[in-house]
Amino acid sequence: MKPIHLAAALALLLPTPAASQSSPSIVPAPIIDGHNDLPWALRQLNGSRTSDFDFRNLPERLRGKIVTDFTMLKAGGVGGQFWSVYVPADTEGPEAVRLTIEQIDIMQRLIDANPSMLTKAATVADFERAMKAGRIASVFGVEGGHSIGNSLGVLRQFHALGARYMTLTHGKTTAWADSATDAPRHNGLAPFGKEVVREMNRLGMLVDLSHVTPKVMHDALDVSAAPVIFSHSSAKAVQNRPRNVPDDVLVRLKDNGGVIMVFFAQDAVTETVAAWHRELAAQKARLGYDHPDRPDLVEKGLADWQAANPQPHANVAQVADHIDHIRKVAGIDVIGIGSDFDGLPSYPDGLGTVADYPALFAELAKRGYSKADLAKIASGNILRAMRQAEKVSARLKAERGPSEVRFAG
Repeated sequence: MKPIHLAAALALLLPTPAASQSSPSIVPAPIIDGHNDLPWALRQLNGSRTSDFDFRNLPERLRGKIVTDFTMLKAGGVGGQFWSVYVPADTEGPEAVRLTIEQIDIMQRLIDANPSMLTKAATVADFERAMKAGRIASVFGVEGGHSIGNSLGVLRQFHALGARYMTLTHGKTTAWADSATDAPRHNGLAPFGKEVVREMNRLGMLVDLSHVTPKVMHDALDVSAAPVIFSHSSAKAVQNRPRNVPDDVLVRLKDNGGVIMVFFAQDAVTETVAAWHRELAAQKARLGYDHPDRPDLVEKGLADWQAANPQPHANVAQVADHIDHIRKVAGIDVIGIGSDFDGLPSYPDGLGTVADYPALFAELAKRGYSKADLAKIASGNILRAMRQAEKVSARLKAERGPSEVRFAG
């Protein structure tokens, strides 16, 4: 759903979400969110600068374009965050590695500049200490295997810099794993992809299966000795989008001890929004066909169509429907939250900023979820998966050294 400049453009057409009116007291434990794209938002909207970005309170010029700051995170009950260090999926090789390092650098600079609000975490114990101290425990999530440039050495260095998960693909199939939104080439994970999973297990780096095909999901579950995660995905049975997770995988996720962190992409939440996006794409194709030499007419035609056909919105209750379904299929222990804030062009009604998580937890409480259930969803489940990954890592490091497998092409 990136790049962010699309979000900035659509912000002019969409209503600014109201601040959450819910109290974070409904959230019985600090939330650990699996996916926030603030580093990419800073790159796109603030020239990669952190020196003039007030993390406590968003600068006025960025309000409505960025939806994350410390004040809102605390209002939302957030205690830990996986910050996505996304780079576009069509970036490859050394350039993908360079850009990913720059994304890590953006977030590291923000952490360093705000030590009373943010703290780097490496382990579950670090998360627990930070949350107790009222700071946001921060780790990085590499969003797409293209970022490592087909090198396990680069993977290890990203881990050393603070990455604690890697999404095996993003929007495009890589040289060793199939993407859910691109033509498959490997029938799942290629041999090098399986070695990537094994090396991530040894490092203690969570294998993230958002964006991959169901076959890659199954292959990774076959190979992984540690819990896997979906850092930002939802239930395919509720909304049949390519990157949502089918029930047979959810069943296996329960056995694996992994976590699906439910996210807020509107077209992945409800078919109504997906249908609107399909029609928008059809209008763009028609206008492009009719006016191949007049991009101004294409732009005006799209603006006119959108003015006459405003985008429908998902809502909090529909996000909760995905959680209900996942609990029914795989149980409460596999559920987490992975919003994708600052990585989407718009958000469900009631979930417009990082201050609004309590609205979702209030909806779940209304549906009969206990405080213990809500605490698991907030952070208990992902902390358990991380703790198990640490144990697997310690065992594997005692058994073998770093993998010396090289990508063969």
